Order: sequence, then C-alpha cells, then structure tokens
Amino acid sequence: MPIVSGKLQKEIRKTVSIGYQLYLPAAYEEQMDKKWPVILFLHGIKKRGEDIHMLDHYGLGWMADKIPGFEFIVISPQCPSLSSWPMERDAVLTLLDEVIETHRVDRERIYLTGFSLGGHGAWDLAAYAPERFAATAPLAGWFDPEKAVLLKSMPIWAFHGEDDDVVEIARDRAIVDALKERGGNVVFTTYPGLQHQVMDETYGNLKLYEWMLKHTIKRM
Repeated sequence: MPIVSGKLQKEIRKTVSIGYQLYLPAAYEEQMDKKWPVILFLHGIKKRGEDIHMLDHYGLGWMADKIPGFEFIVISPQCPSLSSWPMERDAVLTLLDEVIETHRVDRERIYLTGFSLGGHGAWDLAAYAPERFAATAPLAGWFDPEKAVLLKSMPIWAFHGEDDDVVEIARDRAIVDALKERGGNVVFTTYPGLQHQVMDETYGNLKLYEWMLKHTIKRM
C-alpha cells in the first residue's frame, strides 16, 4: 500500500496533580485592599516526592518567614518522584493560575526562581512561558545556550557558586554568555569559595527582591 501523509489536530484534556506549600505575608489578612506580588519557587532534586513536608524548613518559603516585612506570596510546588520540572510545566502553571484566581495577587508582578534542578526548571519555564513572568532568578542551574533566543526579553539574575561540585558553573555561564551575545537582559552573580548550596546567600539578599519589583509583566 502507498504511504499516506496527514495531519492530526484534536483538542485533548489533561489532568494534572501536584503538591505545594503556600506562604502568605504576615500582613496579608490585615491589608485587604492590597494586591501582592508572587514568587514561584522550584526546589532541587532531593525534594522530589509525594510527601509535601519534605519542603518544610527549606527554600524560599522558609526564608521568607524569617525576613521581616516580606511582601511576596511564595508558591512552592513539589516535583513528583522520577519527574523533572520541564515535565511538570502544565501542572506548575495550573497551580500558579489557581493561586492567582483564589488570592489577592498583583498580576503584573509574578516572578520565578529555583535552585539546582529548580534552577534549570526556572530557566526552562521562563523560556517556555515568558509572558507569565516579570523576571526570573535561577540558582545553581543550567540551560541549553542554543535556546537563548527564547529568553532574550526576560530580565534574569542568575546565581552560582564558583566551586560548585554538583552543577559546574560553566553550565550556567554558557547560557549567560549566549544571552549577552544576543543583547539579553541578564546579570550573573558568582560566589567565590562557595560550592552548590547558595540559597541562603541569595534569598537572604534583600536586593534580589528590590530588583524583582522593578520589573512588571510586559503585555502585548
């Protein structure tokens, strides 16, 4: 029989499921008229699973609770076991939409960050859905430099330990250099003497949040 060529176009439905933790600012219930900026935080590989309490005392949600007057809602989804953040894009964005619909959110100020596997996830999600985020801050991550064109318009502040023994700094530097060659809006902060764990130094730096708030989502 001859080979027949064709094209399938069909709408399908997809069910997503993902655990998460949600941090609300201390003044959220008091300031009923305020719209709050949001940071979506993606964790590292060791926190994958189905026990949401693995995220207790960890990451940006935990750090936010220690910063007086922290003014962001923080969403911390949990990547399922044996999965990765690029595989969970639909679930993460659906969770983001749910929080936006059910909380008092400043829809122009939604930010993205992540550490290690989550740093890679932050690069990836920003490239996949750049219209959803005002800025992104990947920590100790990596991304394909050939896809830098997808991130050219995204404000990015990347962070990496110079002595990282888990994700070599060269992997982050490659995408940063590719973005700079294309005129991208990227800043790269490296930590001399630090290895893989750079969350405390980064999320404890109030200048990061000041930088985020300078950016709003660009509407077409």
